[in-house]
Amino acid sequence: MRNVLAVLLAGGVGSRLNVLVRKRAKPAVPFGGNYRIIDFTLSNAANSDLNCVAVLTQYKPLSLMDHIGDGSAWDLAGRTREIRILPPKTGEKEWDWYKGTADAVRQNLDFLLRRPSREVLILSGDHVYYMDYRKLIAYHRAKKAQVTVAMMPVPWDQTHHFGIAITDQDGRIIDWEEKPVKARSNLASMGVYVFDTTYLVDILTRIKEEDFGMHILPQALKEAHVYAFPFSGYWRDVGTLEAFFQAHMDLLRPDSGLDPENWGVMTNHFSHGLTYDWPPSRIHCSGQIEESVIAPGCEIAGKVIRSVLFPGVRVEKGAEVVDSILMHDTIVSRHAKLHRIIADKQVYIGPEAVVGQGDASVINKRFPKHLYTGLTLIGKEAVVPAGASIGRNCVIYPNIRVEHYPEDFSLPDGETLEI
Repeated sequence: MRNVLAVLLAGGVGSRLNVLVRKRAKPAVPFGGNYRIIDFTLSNAANSDLNCVAVLTQYKPLSLMDHIGDGSAWDLAGRTREIRILPPKTGEKEWDWYKGTADAVRQNLDFLLRRPSREVLILSGDHVYYMDYRKLIAYHRAKKAQVTVAMMPVPWDQTHHFGIAITDQDGRIIDWEEKPVKARSNLASMGVYVFDTTYLVDILTRIKEEDFGMHILPQALKEAHVYAFPFSGYWRDVGTLEAFFQAHMDLLRPDSGLDPENWGVMTNHFSHGLTYDWPPSRIHCSGQIEESVIAPGCEIAGKVIRSVLFPGVRVEKGAEVVDSILMHDTIVSRHAKLHRIIADKQVYIGPEAVVGQGDASVINKRFPKHLYTGLTLIGKEAVVPAGASIGRNCVIYPNIRVEHYPEDFSLPDGETLEI
């Protein structure tokens, strides 16, 4: 794979993840107890023997850049292997922000041309999946394609979220529908593309539009050999709160296909500021754990059911955590009750607080497209006071303190609390 250059798109805003991306890029959002979302794509690249990965960053990139470091966590550092972080260019007056996926690659054509390659592999940094890119490249070459798109079937009621391909019997894409209202196929793009380098440079030079799915692929169908690479493993775009939550629940089901350990997913543990490994988790005699993932460094004296706990989480005696995701160093105090919660890092839940109890059908008033299934979201370093009552489909912004709550410390279903 020495003559393949990987370009990883990691600059999207990811606004549908709401307060989880107020201080970080979407690919840097923690995932699965020990990882960040971008770890899956970076590990795929490393495990596929790719030698050079260019990471295109833009939105709030500092935590992502800190996490990636020099790439050594994925064995992508040294004389023959590297990760290169490429932010937007500076223009005469201001930053020339990336305007779309194709525009981001176009702005970095000079980098591509300085590293001679036969193909360019374009990847997304916000998907959870395992793929051996060597098989994708081999398929691309066997078909003598100029463009190959990794694709998989999706439920018909989800086709409006994806680029959809219509193929012939040989796998060649003969028509393309970008997020169609009524699709003619359920073969969906995974956002993974292979381009012959000469063709990619040519089409991005000629076509000035901004998006691969919306603009570049339809043009390529008119003039080039474009094929669909069939994929049948686990894959999930975790760009919404519901998808993010469901992917964590998949971790708890042995038959889901999501298996980071066996996939060889790697991460940079030192990006959390530690110079040592987390100690083993401590489970008290009063602790009860069912169908959950408990990361190192946790302390469990209460009940944890069908939940994912990141390093350093503490669940005190009498507390209950059910169907929830609690990120690093979150504290759940005595006799607090949590149900269907996503809590960012360093959240404090006071004693006897009840979070996630109410009517799941009352959608969030401010973010109706983000919270509508009964999840409640708590931002980084927020405080939930002792005895508070927080409903469903609620949002609590980062850094909220006791004084920001109403006098009765309650937040009804569908409400948002911000400073």
